Amino acid sequence: MTAVDAVKSAYRNYASFEGRAARSDFWWFVPFQIVVAALISQIDGTSQMITGPGMMRYTYSPGLLGAIWHLVNLLPILALGARRLHDLGKSGWWLLLGLIPMIGVLFLLAWASLRGTAGPNAYGPDPLAV
Repeated sequence: MTAVDAVKSAYRNYASFEGRAARSDFWWFVPFQIVVAALISQIDGTSQMITGPGMMRYTYSPGLLGAIWHLVNLLPILALGARRLHDLGKSGWWLLLGLIPMIGVLFLLAWASLRGTAGPNAYGPDPLAV
């Protein structure tokens, strides 16, 4: 699946928490979200590089456009995350693990990197076989 197809698929299934999503669907959509958020922060003027003696860091705080972007894309990224977990045979409720700082997000990223269940599972047919 190409990057454009993955992004289209994520928006086509905007609020669908049912079914399964392949790794490529997830891993093309996430960088798209990051790049667009970075571009919007440049337009909003809310990102900046802070330098000082022995220090350099990048800060990001969403302005109005960034807040709108994140709000509009909250549902698709949650739905895609749930479908990705379904591909592994796990419930979408495991996304709540992301509320645990650092550790929860690391677990979810590790799971999102794993190959999905081959063949059909309780959540539907294999997205790679379709």
